[in-house]
Amino acid sequence: MTAAPDFAALCRRLADPAAFAALFEVLPEVYLFVKDDRHRYLKANRAELALHGCGHEREMVGKTDFDFHPPALAAQYVEEDRRVLASGRPLIDQVWLVRGADGLPRWYLSSKFPLRGARGAVIGLAGVMRPYAGTGPAVGDYARLTRACAYVLAHYPQRIALADLARQAHLSASQLQREFRRLFGMTPGEYILKIRLHMARRELEQTAHPVGRIALDCGFYDQSHFTRMFRADTGLRPLDYRRQFRRPVAAVRA
Repeated sequence: MTAAPDFAALCRRLADPAAFAALFEVLPEVYLFVKDDRHRYLKANRAELALHGCGHEREMVGKTDFDFHPPALAAQYVEEDRRVLASGRPLIDQVWLVRGADGLPRWYLSSKFPLRGARGAVIGLAGVMRPYAGTGPAVGDYARLTRACAYVLAHYPQRIALADLARQAHLSASQLQREFRRLFGMTPGEYILKIRLHMARRELEQTAHPVGRIALDCGFYDQSHFTRMFRADTGLRPLDYRRQFRRPVAAVRA
């Protein structure tokens, strides 16, 4: 009697187990990464490299999220890694706002799986991300809110009324509030604030603009309000953040 096919046994016989990673190079809008138990990148496909502004895998291997993302966000990503590493259980379709190499934040669904060594101990994790719009069972819902999110990215320096976003999504204001909470776990106002803070971090990292100008350029009505919101989000005042995380001029131009 022929034994039943065994995928695990096939994997053990492979001369190059990493060959499966090549499949992710040809899948559109799929971001693959592998990290060790110290949160360092070991593997990334082309989409993941481009998202982080890297042209070659060697630019990413050995680095952590703190090398690519604002510290407040990097800490959240690493904390999620810790949950997977400590529990040994996967986390499926977690919603994250991730800033790409162009500096613009976009929504993604992220799933992370523990990787175990020969003795069963967790030695790292593998993750995959997909753009949030157009995924999952409620494609129409995501696409509708994506129009509202794109409107925020285009108009965040200006006053944005709830009615403006509702028109983009072809919903009433109350429906928009409910859909944002259901799909993104936040209100439209919280999303607008999150985008403004993202863009302010980019300005602090990449320019020498005065804090007051950044506050106004990013949609805050005055510098003191901006400072309060920024400190609540990052734990740092804007100037302290700039001193720690301002990128060299050469790096910004590159």
